[in-house]
Amino acid sequence: MHRLFLLSCLWLLAASPTSSIFQRPTGTPAPPRLQYLLEPLHPTVHTQRGATATLPCVLRALPHNYRVKWSKVEPANYRENIIIITNGLYHKNYGPLSPRVRLRHSHRYDASLTITDVALEDEGRYRCQLVNGLEDESVSLTLHLEGVVFPYQPSNGRYKFNYHEAKRACEQQDSRLATYQQLYKAWTEGLDWCNAGWILDGTVHYPIINSREPCGGRLLLPGVRTYGARDKQKDRFDAFCFTSALQGQVYFIRGHLNFKEAGQACRNHGATIAKVGQLYSAWKFSQLDRCDGGWLADGSVRYPIATPRERCGGLPDPGVRSFGFPSKELRTYGTYCFMG
Repeated sequence: MHRLFLLSCLWLLAASPTSSIFQRPTGTPAPPRLQYLLEPLHPTVHTQRGATATLPCVLRALPHNYRVKWSKVEPANYRENIIIITNGLYHKNYGPLSPRVRLRHSHRYDASLTITDVALEDEGRYRCQLVNGLEDESVSLTLHLEGVVFPYQPSNGRYKFNYHEAKRACEQQDSRLATYQQLYKAWTEGLDWCNAGWILDGTVHYPIINSREPCGGRLLLPGVRTYGARDKQKDRFDAFCFTSALQGQVYFIRGHLNFKEAGQACRNHGATIAKVGQLYSAWKFSQLDRCDGGWLADGSVRYPIATPRERCGGLPDPGVRSFGFPSKELRTYGTYCFMG
């Protein structure tokens, strides 16, 4: 035990930023020092869906004839999409974010970007670039949404989605394909799933907490296992979806309803039958906890457990449990509704 502790300490020492393995090789030029832009104090901005978030970008001086260009790096196609360009006096917005972005401009050196009504697709890496002839420089920031990742497959079984179908399926369930960072974080929080699924950048993975024979074998360490990049048209897997906080409420209506009656029961209350992502969001952010199976919009039957107990499935961890996709004529379950 003492030997393991000593080895751990030595490893941490070796991995220290002051260690020589992180020192710049002799002759390698240092990264250019920022002359006009300030390094952001916090390069990651945390927010939730529906909130207003500001990505900081502040100048220490105003060069002549400069412009500031904001863009977003899209992991699915590795492109930068321009959001807004300003010269300090005038600005122009670009792209789908255009109606929801503005410059904070709290003083003349402030070129920070404010995004209102944050959406799931807003998460990711942003770049604030000072365009100033030969002295261009930039800072990168990350907008991080608090949320939950869930595996998803259709009613006709596992491994039915190509990449584009997986992307569409997540969007239909009030979510989007997860990023690798989101999937990795979900794994650290306990997501354990044997089926491989698409993520946003077109790669395929599956997260394993408990190593076992059907999931790569008992000898492999826990981790996020990867199949790498796959053919987006031909290859077929499940999907890992990501959703964030709701602007609304999910609630349960008790009854013995078939699928059609479940939808009508929600409409009678001025609501809609809940989507899978909305149920996960209510479980994650509102601690929705019910033992009752209920219909959802995709024809599945699920129930959310925030406090595990023996009579509610018997599993030791919180989660959204599933009865799969029973016959839509079956009159056994209630329904989960969403009121926006």
